[in-house]
Amino acid sequence: MINYDSNKNYKWTPEDTFEISGEEFGRLLHSFRAILATPEARNIILVNEANKVMEAKMQEYVEKGVIKEQQEEGQPPKGAKMSIAKK
Repeated sequence: MINYDSNKNYKWTPEDTFEISGEEFGRLLHSFRAILATPEARNIILVNEANKVMEAKMQEYVEKGVIKEQQEEGQPPKGAKMSIAKK
């Protein structure tokens, strides 16, 4: 018999199905609603929505070439050829 251990990681496939009872469903639903009703959760949800807008704009303007990838300090631009000067 296989025993469940909450300290282990488990996996399943997207095709696997799980059943929950009406009581379990209600418990989950009420728990989610209680947490989401807090001011902290509302703020996080608002910030997440704002982040989605920013990410979409970043993607748009990177694709337009307006926003460019920043190179790390001391690194040549991507595609640049380096040559070593001889003494």
